[in-house]
Amino acid sequence: MPSRLSQWRDYLQYEKALSRHTLRAYESDVHHFLDFLMAHLGKPPGLDDLSAVSIRDFRSWLSRKAMDGLSNASRARSLSGVKNFLSWLDKQGILHNAAVSVVRTPKLAHKLPKPILEKQAFELLDMAGADNDWQALRDKALFTLLYGAGLRIDEALSLNIGDLAASRDFLIVTGKGRKQRQVPILAIVKSTIDNYLAARPFDSGPDMPLFIGARGGRLHQGVAQRSMRQIRVSLGLPETATPHALRHSFATHLLENGANLREIQELLGHASLSTTQRYTEINAKELLAIYKKAHPRA
Repeated sequence: MPSRLSQWRDYLQYEKALSRHTLRAYESDVHHFLDFLMAHLGKPPGLDDLSAVSIRDFRSWLSRKAMDGLSNASRARSLSGVKNFLSWLDKQGILHNAAVSVVRTPKLAHKLPKPILEKQAFELLDMAGADNDWQALRDKALFTLLYGAGLRIDEALSLNIGDLAASRDFLIVTGKGRKQRQVPILAIVKSTIDNYLAARPFDSGPDMPLFIGARGGRLHQGVAQRSMRQIRVSLGLPETATPHALRHSFATHLLENGANLREIQELLGHASLSTTQRYTEINAKELLAIYKKAHPRA
């Protein structure tokens, strides 16, 4: 079992190129499932035991996770991790489990992205650089990039200076599954990045991280989130105003101003158009709210 787990992990890391967060979650989920089987069987489970796991066993495991307080989304992800492992074992000709394909994924709530208003986005970006020291200029550059280019926070923090084109007209961004895309950069984004780079006290070679912390290492996501939280509190913005909300705001405001879904999909790096279509639901809800508020017979 340990050798098969190690081979599966290599497959996820090097062939599927999963993010480190997904990889860690999948490993944790599979180990939790194996621990559950060990308690159920009274011994460490082997490959034959995995092959014999019944639909009742899977349901018992998911029920245990529900009793431990895990949400439907967490249980769905756990089941996905276990299914992935068993599917890989099946494709390798190691074992086959007939029951796992019958297990229903816990129903997920339909959640819409939560963007902030254009006015709120501008206020947030203005306050981010208010102190005018290099770290404030860094936060302003980071948040302006997230809102101006629609990057995920981990995509932005993974950038090196060399990922900037010499002209500063576009960025080379590595997204999920290590897929690269070119993202056009607005003049205001270029300006805030240049101001930050001119002020930062550390080396600016092409292999250096674009966004750095106080000691010169790559900026940690928690530091960016803390900076956003401080600004959010000062402006009285909702708790949904996070770095990732700037990406949602980028897409929503583009859609409101006439961009089509295919263009937004490409800019965001979505593999499926259905993911991008969530933003049309936000627009539809806002349109209905305005209609009901404004129409004399509403």
